Amino acid sequence: MPRKHPIFKKILIWRTKHISDKQFVFFLSVLVGITSGIGAVILKNLTHFIQHLLEGNLVRYYHHAFYFLFPLIGFILVYLVSKYVIRAKVSHGIPSTLYAIAKRKGVIRKFQMFGSILTAPLTVGFGGSVGLEGPSVATGAAISSNISRLFRMNQKTKTLLIGCAAAGALSSIFKAPIAAIIFAIEVFSLDLTMVSMLPLLLASLSAIITSYFFFGDDVLLPFRIEDNFIISDVPFYAFLGVCTAFVSIYFNQVYEKVQDFFDKLNSPIKKLLVGGFAIGVLVFFIPPLYGEGFETMNSLIAGNPQKALENNFFNLDLTNIWVVIALLAGLVFFKIFASAITFGAGGVGGIFAPTLFMGSLMGNCIAKIINHCGLFSSPVSESNFTLVGMAGLLAGVLQAPLTAIFLIAELTGGYDLFIPLMITSAISFGITRFYTPHSVYTMELGRKGDLITHDKDHAILTLMDIHKVIETNFTSVTTKMTLGEIVNNAVVKSNRNIFPVLDEKDKTLKGVILLDDIRSIMFDQKLYDKVLAIEVMQKPPAIINIDKDKMTVIMKKFQDSNAWNLPVIKDGMYVGFISKSKLLTAYRRELINITS
Repeated sequence: MPRKHPIFKKILIWRTKHISDKQFVFFLSVLVGITSGIGAVILKNLTHFIQHLLEGNLVRYYHHAFYFLFPLIGFILVYLVSKYVIRAKVSHGIPSTLYAIAKRKGVIRKFQMFGSILTAPLTVGFGGSVGLEGPSVATGAAISSNISRLFRMNQKTKTLLIGCAAAGALSSIFKAPIAAIIFAIEVFSLDLTMVSMLPLLLASLSAIITSYFFFGDDVLLPFRIEDNFIISDVPFYAFLGVCTAFVSIYFNQVYEKVQDFFDKLNSPIKKLLVGGFAIGVLVFFIPPLYGEGFETMNSLIAGNPQKALENNFFNLDLTNIWVVIALLAGLVFFKIFASAITFGAGGVGGIFAPTLFMGSLMGNCIAKIINHCGLFSSPVSESNFTLVGMAGLLAGVLQAPLTAIFLIAELTGGYDLFIPLMITSAISFGITRFYTPHSVYTMELGRKGDLITHDKDHAILTLMDIHKVIETNFTSVTTKMTLGEIVNNAVVKSNRNIFPVLDEKDKTLKGVILLDDIRSIMFDQKLYDKVLAIEVMQKPPAIINIDKDKMTVIMKKFQDSNAWNLPVIKDGMYVGFISKSKLLTAYRRELINITS
C-alpha cells in the first residue's frame, strides 16, 4: 500500500477513537453498495449505448451481415484496450474474485476497478454472447477490496465487503435485493450471521436505491404472473427440473471443452480471430445469440416467440409450432457454444445472463411440447414454465438454488410460483451436483482445491499459506557421509533430532535420519569411518510436494502417517520440513482470524 497522506492518517486516528469497528463496517457496506450500483449502471449504459449506436445507425439500414463482423471488432477492441490502456489481462469476474478471496486474502488489483467497465461493454455491445452481471460483480468487488485495504480492514472484513459488493451489483441490475443477498451467501460462502446480515442488507438496499435513481422503475424482465399454479402441474415441473439438470450438465461440459480448446491456442491473436469468426458465423445465422438476450426472454415471457425468432436465416414458417419448438431447442443448444467461445476469444462478461437465456428458452420449449403433443388434456402455462426454466438452469449451472428461487420470485413481483420454483430448482440442483460437484464459477478452483466453501474446516485449510509453516533450520547430510561426519557436522551443530539425507549430485531427498536411528552407535568411534548415511537412513513416512499438495492433503498425510515432522520438496528438490505442532498452531491462528 502507498504511504498515507497526513490528513488521511488523522482521519484514520479520529475514526479509531470515535467510531467502533462494527459501525464503520456498516458505513463501508453502504459505500460499497453505492459504488457497486454505480458500476453496474455505468456498465449497462455503456453497453446499451454501443448497441444503440450499432443497431440504430448501421444494422437497421444495411444488411444484417454486419452481425458477422461486429463480434470480431469487439474482441479486437478488447485486446487493444487490455494491452495498451489497462496493460493487464482482465480476468473473468466471479471466478477471479473467488480466487482473490481464497489465495490473495481478498486483495484485488486496482486495475480491476475499471478493467471490466472498459472491456465488458465492448464485448457485449459488439455481440459477444455473455452477460454483464459478472463484470458488475468484479468491478464492485475490486472497489470494495481496495476500500478495505485503504482503511486497513482485516481479511474477514475484506471478504464480507466483497460479498456486499456482489449483493449490491446483483441488486442494482435485477432490482431483486433479497436474491442478491442470497447470491452473495451461496456463491461466496459467507456465514449467515447477524454480523454479516446487516452489512449485506445495507449494501443491497443502497445499491437498489442507486439503481432506481438512475433507471427509475425499468426492470430487465418486466412481468407479472397471470396464470396461477395448479397442483396437477407438479409432475410437469418435476420433469422440467430433470431436463434443466441435464442441460446444466451439458452446459458445464461444453464450457469446459471449449475453454480447453482455446487454452491450446497460445497466441491471443489466434484466439480472438478464431473466436471472432466463430461468433460471427453463429450470430449471422442465429441473430438471437447476439448480446445478452433479454429481448428474446421478454418476448417468450410475453407469449410472443415469433418476435424473437422472426430473423431466422432460413425464413422458416413460424406459424408451425414444431418449427418454433425446433428453433427454440436449437438456441438452447448453440447458446452455450456462443458464450464459451466469447470467453475463449478474450471477451469479458458473465455467465449469469446466458444461463437465464437458455433456461427461458428451455422452459418455453418444454411447455410447448406438453401443450401440443396431444397426450395431455389440460395445457400448462408457457409463461410460467419460461420463468421456472430460468430458475432451474440457474440452480444447476451456478449451483445456487436459493438464488434461483428468490430471483424469479422477486422479478415476478410475488411468490405465486414459489412451489414450482422450489420443485424444479431442487431437482435440477440435486442431479447436477451429483454429476458435477462444482459450478461454472468454481470449476477450476474446486479442481485445484483452492475453493472456499461453507465447510469451516475446509475453508480455514484453504486460506492457510503453506510457505509460512515450512521450517528450514534442519541440518542436511548426504548419502555418502560417514557416521563420524554425521555426528560432527550435523548432530553436534543442530538442535533438531531429524536430518534430511540428500543425494551427493542433484541434492534430491533420499531419506531421513532420526537421532534414534544412530543413538546406539553414535559414540562408537570405531564405526565412524565404516557406517555411511545411506545405511542408517529410512524412508520418510510421507513426503509433502509443495507444487501439488494442498493443506487438506497435507493434514491427511500427517493423520495417516502419524508423523510429527514431514519433509517438503519442490520440483523434486528438498526445501525443509513441516511440523505438526506448527501446522496446528497456524490452523488455530487462522481460525481465530476468521471467527473473531
